[in-house]
Order: sequence, then structure tokens, then C-alpha cells
Amino acid sequence: MHSTHREMEILDELKVSGSCRIQDLARRLDVSEETIRRNVKKLAGRGLVRKVHGGVYLPDAVQEAPFAQRMDENPDAKRLIAGQLARMIKNGDSLILDIGSTTAYVARALRGHHDLFVVTNSVAVAQMLATRNNNRVFMAGGELRAHDAGAFGREAINFVRQFSVQYAVLSAAAIDAETGFMLFDLQEAEFSREILQHAESSIIAADATKFGRRAPVRIEDPSVVDTLVTDAPPPADVAGFLGEAGVNVVVAEPAEQ
Repeated sequence: MHSTHREMEILDELKVSGSCRIQDLARRLDVSEETIRRNVKKLAGRGLVRKVHGGVYLPDAVQEAPFAQRMDENPDAKRLIAGQLARMIKNGDSLILDIGSTTAYVARALRGHHDLFVVTNSVAVAQMLATRNNNRVFMAGGELRAHDAGAFGREAINFVRQFSVQYAVLSAAAIDAETGFMLFDLQEAEFSREILQHAESSIIAADATKFGRRAPVRIEDPSVVDTLVTDAPPPADVAGFLGEAGVNVVVAEPAEQ
């Protein structure tokens, strides 16, 4: 098969899903992963796709990459943000954590804390914090989604309504100066809106690549968010927008050695 034909097949696959892992493309097209990487490199060179570690997506994709792929994107920034946020949370505090990849890094950074009261709809978060250091972890019920092992729907919403915690820790897929905080998924946005109502303080954890991007679903009016923890100062227009909404922007710094 000529490479141009294979490149067209790769593009056809991406037009359906928006993004895909290299190994999945190789399996679907019955070729080696190295062959897929070579073709993806050519497509990326022509600006037709974008590469991330272990995967590829269309530049104008209207959906978010799979959870495992997002965990591999900007890991240093996410670790920095998670470390900063973990220093804001004390032993014995109560919090709700959502399904985002940055939130999963926050859960990882909290593994040294003890006596936490944690509510989550994320299996990844629950696995990291449950059965350790006298933590109490409450996991939302319902069917788990295949691509991120998150629980959503009426069961998850009704579950979190039982709690009142100190912190709601959320992720965002995009932040701009017109809409504020956005996500790609309507169910995720519904869950985010609900947990904002059940916390004394709300924190969004998002790296600087989210600035200036757009996604189709608005989370909530930015004025209901107390703090944004990120790894670099936002652009002037975004900073001004967030400032007017009363959002405190915290730029993460490395922990003192």
C-alpha cells in the first residue's frame, strides 16, 4: 500500500474519532506501530494532524483526547500545578475531585496527606487515595465510561448532593477571555456545576496550554470559581477577564527543597 493511501486511511479514522492512540491505529489498519508513526510524522509535517505522546489528533478536533493520552500531555506542568494545590490542602480536609487528568495528578500529589475526606467520580483518583493514611474516599456510582473510568449521569449527580466539603477541585479543557472555563463533554460540565454547589471553595487546576483555547460546553459563570491554579501567568485578556470575575490566579512554584 502506498503511504499516501495509508495517510488517507489515518485521516479517515481521525475524522470519526477526532483522536486516536498509535497502537489502536496500527491494529485497525493492520500495520506496525512504526509504520503508523512514520505516516503520522508526514501528516504532522503538513499540518494535517498533531502528535502527542502515544497518539495523534486532528487540529480542529471538537472532542477531547482519551484520558490516558491526556495524562501524558504536559506532565511537568501538571505535576507543578498538583504540587502547588496539594500545599493548599491540609491533612484532614474534605474535598471533591473530578475526572480531569490534572485532577488525577493532584490526587497523586495528595498521597502523602492523611485523614482526607474525598468524594470523586474518578476511579483513578479513588485508587490513588483510598486505603491509605486513614483517608475516607467516597466513589460516585453508576456506569463507568470506557475511555476514562468516570461515573456520570443522574446517579453521580444525586450522590454528590449528599456532601458538603471544603474544596471542589475541577479541571478545564479551555479558558478564554469571552466565556471563561469550558469543557468538551456535557456530562462532565453537569458534574462540575453540581460539585461547585457543594464546596466552600472552588479551585480549577489547568495548565497554560488551555489559555486562549475554546471548547463547546461552558462550565459555569467564572464568578463562582474562587481560584485558578496554573503553571504560567495567563495572557492579558484572560487575566483581565478572570480578574473582573473575582477569580484568584495562583501561578504554581516548585516546592522548596
